[in-house]
Amino acid sequence: LLFAVRDEPGALYKALEAFFLKRINLTKIESRPSRKRAWDYVFFVDLEGHREEERVREGIEELKKRAQMVKVLGSYPKALLKE
Repeated sequence: LLFAVRDEPGALYKALEAFFLKRINLTKIESRPSRKRAWDYVFFVDLEGHREEERVREGIEELKKRAQMVKVLGSYPKALLKE
């Protein structure tokens, strides 16, 4: 998942709260400089769940209300480790 927020205090917190409200666990958060403007950043997020699950769908929809841009890069089944 890729998203961008406004450059203002609390913007990232408010965006991530969308996942907290739906009890979606984030497994990775990474920031990268935006290619559009200096000092703007985009955030890559990995989360537990599939985009077709209701809570994940609702979490992404809530994120869209809070972020400037949201793009789902893919949704994959959870890998199972063999012992």
